[in-house]
Amino acid sequence: MRTKQAAVSVPFVGCKSDGQSEPREAPKGTHISLPISVQAARMVASYRSPEGLTVLAPRGWYCLGLFGSGGDSLYVAPQPIDESRIGQSGFAGPIIEILHRFGNTSGRSDVAAIIARVFPAYKNFASQVMEEGLGGPFKFGPYPKDALTYRNNRMVEYRTPAQTEGLGTYWLKKNGSPIDRVAMLVGPAPDVELLSVRLTPELVGLTSVIVQQFERDAQRSDLK
Repeated sequence: MRTKQAAVSVPFVGCKSDGQSEPREAPKGTHISLPISVQAARMVASYRSPEGLTVLAPRGWYCLGLFGSGGDSLYVAPQPIDESRIGQSGFAGPIIEILHRFGNTSGRSDVAAIIARVFPAYKNFASQVMEEGLGGPFKFGPYPKDALTYRNNRMVEYRTPAQTEGLGTYWLKKNGSPIDRVAMLVGPAPDVELLSVRLTPELVGLTSVIVQQFERDAQRSDLK
């Protein structure tokens, strides 16, 4: 059982975003209160894109949001974000990434690919996407070396080991560090929200704090 924390204040960081139309300005804010430890609160900030994606990440990092017909994303890293590395080229270093892929638009193929790997209760969605010729063929079942922990049939935490192909490297490059990730189905479509966390060695202790806050935010959004 996870221990309930009293709410503490962390800085707010607005992130600009770019996409298929004009760039969007970073949202404004000051501080927000979160149920995390005082020690963690001294090390993190809450980063938010204009599209509403929010994640805890180490203070002083850079961030960038992207938006499009297939979904939205938010990237936070210790160096300025190079947009050319997003997508096929991927990131090889420390990174925190949130993806929200839409299940009823051009993001449908990505949603189906994730469902095929880790959400067996919804495999009919992936099968239907293949039958419609909108994506695939998909591989069903998890990657052999991914370690999965199911919270329920719509949310799973998993780890892709260092130097290993897995769901963690679906958008990121493998390197000498593992990738901790959460995948969650939200809404009736369904959409998929994914969090990927790969921190520097001295910050790796923040991973569980970041993951737990993402799960709280995602579940709260799913109830709206």
